[in-house]
Amino acid sequence: MRLQIREQLERNQERLDPGAAKSKNSHKQRLEKKSPVRTEFQRDRDRILHSKSFRRLKHKTQVFIAPEGDHFRTRLTHTLEVSQIARTIAKALNMNEDLTEAIALGHDIGHTPFGHIGEKVLDELTESGFRHNEQSLRVVDKIEYNGKGLNLTNEVRNGIITHSKGMGPIFPGDISTLPKTLEGQIVRISDLIAYVNHDIDDALRAGVISENNIPLSSQKLLGKTFAKRIDTIVIDVIKKSIQNNLKTILMSEEILDELVLLRQFLYQRVYWRKEIEQSREKIRKILLAIFDWIQNQPEQYIYPFPENDPVDQRIIDFIAGMTDRYAITLFREITLPTHLY
Repeated sequence: MRLQIREQLERNQERLDPGAAKSKNSHKQRLEKKSPVRTEFQRDRDRILHSKSFRRLKHKTQVFIAPEGDHFRTRLTHTLEVSQIARTIAKALNMNEDLTEAIALGHDIGHTPFGHIGEKVLDELTESGFRHNEQSLRVVDKIEYNGKGLNLTNEVRNGIITHSKGMGPIFPGDISTLPKTLEGQIVRISDLIAYVNHDIDDALRAGVISENNIPLSSQKLLGKTFAKRIDTIVIDVIKKSIQNNLKTILMSEEILDELVLLRQFLYQRVYWRKEIEQSREKIRKILLAIFDWIQNQPEQYIYPFPENDPVDQRIIDFIAGMTDRYAITLFREITLPTHLY
């Protein structure tokens, strides 16, 4: 008996909003036999979830490096929070949840150890620069599965490469720079909603800021608690996107202004604080020492793939894939006498 579950799932997607991405229309880099029970977007999600790079996110820094306490976010818990927020918005807008989840789970899969500090150090080491969204795409295309890549759909790959905003505009004037799918746009804004709110939560837990430090206008408009702020922003995104007839994913100007204000507040009071700057130089020394060490004996460390890429690029791949604790352990091994570690 031939299973036709995938075909039925694909037919079910016809009930989604006309603007939603349909897995039957998706394309991969390489042709492969379709699954009898899963759509292409489901397979993408599962491949990311079962990848080694995804598992390593649990030991990669979000903001607070080697925090004392079990309740601070890691890159993995950040990813899961992005996925939850994005799926909530996608379901409310009748978008493709499987595609949304796949993009969300893969968006930071190429992130460095030590958070954005690690990213800046690797950026110094490469002539073309290092950007974690580009590295995430490189991981799923060229590094995972022993260099074969995960062979994801173009919709997921596009969502991964276009998710990053940095300090740039949340809704750029040139919409061609946005993700091509509405699901990708949902993940892009969900990433911001997640990190702004959970980084405030972690900063409060760490004692870096107090409730009184949070801008009063944000407390009044968005809410005074972590959960209320997320709820307010998510509902606003859903309402505004519907009012826009789902041409693009949007939020109201007043909510957007407060979200930008909170992002600026985090940069000034949390990300750029004195202690972070002190840590930056220590982390820089760790990663530079590792880079120099591996450069002198690359065959002992780096992947034998991608075959046509220069050695220095593969060294960057290796370092970017490290967890915080692996990087620290390796640094100790190459800098301390054996009996001291």
